[in-house]
Order: sequence, then structure tokens, then C-alpha cells
Amino acid sequence: MISHSVRVAALVAALLAVPGLQAAEVAGVKLDEQIKVGAGELVLNGAGLRTKVFVKVYVGALYVTQKSNTPAGLLDAATPRRMSMRMLRDIDADTLYGALRDGLKDNNSEAEMAALKAQIDQFADIMKKIGNAKNGDTVAIDFTADGVGVSFNGEVRGKVAGAPFARALLKVWLGDNPVDASLKKALLGG
Repeated sequence: MISHSVRVAALVAALLAVPGLQAAEVAGVKLDEQIKVGAGELVLNGAGLRTKVFVKVYVGALYVTQKSNTPAGLLDAATPRRMSMRMLRDIDADTLYGALRDGLKDNNSEAEMAALKAQIDQFADIMKKIGNAKNGDTVAIDFTADGVGVSFNGEVRGKVAGAPFARALLKVWLGDNPVDASLKKALLGG
């Protein structure tokens, strides 16, 4: 006869072995497997480390309503998505926005950039008003069918209307020329 403590230990071990119940961890940053955004729940699609010249910049985590391992499935989704960036170093607003601007330019044509100029300028204003981000701060970008919402440490900082802008901005991480190829792979669950 199996003792009660052995059965409890076996149950705990079995639950821990089930994927999705454990929180993910990247570079010492614990990430929730599910988050609440608005009235809905999002699940962690993937997470990874953004580095630049061997320097750890942030842990990026992509949350979605339904997991996908293809960029097209995520870029074209009409459902909410969130890109969360947990800073691993202090970074000034110009540097953070500059990297996002470069990612936009690298993944969208000149015609697309020209068509989105007003939204890009509005996004730049929001990002610059955030100011300096310190190690441990979190920038979250919510992608919806209506556009993009930006939060800093859980506080909403602004919104930019337009699904085409949301798609263009998400390409920074999931486009053909992502800001970090290994981060793109990680965000896609790879």
C-alpha cells in the first residue's frame, strides 16, 4: 500500500511535468504563462533575450490568445497580442524609440512608412514621454484590431489607432528583418 505522502509527491511531480503550469524564466526574469489584458486572457507564445553587441537589453515576451509558431499567423491575427519588454539595463527614451524606429524601417517599405507617418510620429511621442527606463521596468505594447496601446510599468501611456500600424510595429520582432533573430525564434516558441 502506497503512503499518503508518496501519492502527494507523485501528484505534485505529475503536475509539475505538465507543460504550461510552470512559469517560464528567461535571464532570471520569471514570466507568467497567462496574463489578463482587458477582459480577456492571453497565453505566453514565447519569450527570449534581446541582446545588442553581447549586452543584455531586455527580456521580450509575446502573449497571444492562441499560440502560433508562424509570424504570419501572429501578424495577421485580429485578436489581442502583447509584446512585453522587461528591461535588463537602464536605457534612455531616445535609444529605446530609436531601436523600434529602426525595426520599423527594416521591416516595412518606404511606401508603408510614408502611409503610417502620422501613427509613427504619435508612437514616437508616446515612447519619448516615457523617458528613461531603468533595469526592472516593463514596457508593454498591446496590439489590437484597433491599433496599439503602450503601457509603462502597468500604467497606460497612450494609444495609436490603426490596424496597419499595429501590424507594422509587430514586424519589429516578427518581420523578415527582426530586431534580433534569436529573439524572434524564441517569441515563436522555438
